[in-house]
Amino acid sequence: MPDYEAAVNYLISSEPSVIAVAILAGREIVYSTDNWDISADVGRLVAAWSSMNAQFIMISGVKYSMLQCTAERITAMSIRGEGSIVGAKDEDHKIISYVEPDGPMNLAYMETARALAKLSSKAAYISEDASLGAKATQIGGGVPAGGAHVDPVLKSEIQSFLEWIKDADGLAGYINYYLQQNNTQIISELSKIYAELRTIFGV
Repeated sequence: MPDYEAAVNYLISSEPSVIAVAILAGREIVYSTDNWDISADVGRLVAAWSSMNAQFIMISGVKYSMLQCTAERITAMSIRGEGSIVGAKDEDHKIISYVEPDGPMNLAYMETARALAKLSSKAAYISEDASLGAKATQIGGGVPAGGAHVDPVLKSEIQSFLEWIKDADGLAGYINYYLQQNNTQIISELSKIYAELRTIFGV
């Protein structure tokens, strides 16, 4: 039997922004941290994940806009800053992680996928020694990424970011929300990011 507790302890210690976790087998919750009960939402969550075209998911009364939904992963974020949800699954299990507000969702997903690999008898999707650096990263069969090779995990994150930008409930929704709130700190940071992007692309 898989050691669910060990996998969750690994996940939370590896990425402290993950503050609650649930592990599913099919539609059944086989393990959950004490601070999170998603039993009322698990059916809709699994259905939304399976459809791969849901615009949002509801968990514990919070609406999370779906940023990416594939056969192996989900990433979703609360437009009102109530945290985010990341999930990884294989043929046997699904791990759903709740990431605290302002937590690094991409890193949380990476560690969630690694925790899932600890439950699987198959080869790890992401090597435990994998680094986000372009030359050091090893994926799947352990072929080093280097030269012109693009890290597929990094590329996937960029594609997810682009989808989020295009989604009306994604980046545009966040910007409109903070503009309406006249949040000077966020508006100032957005202005800096905008200037940085123009510099990067030379526009």
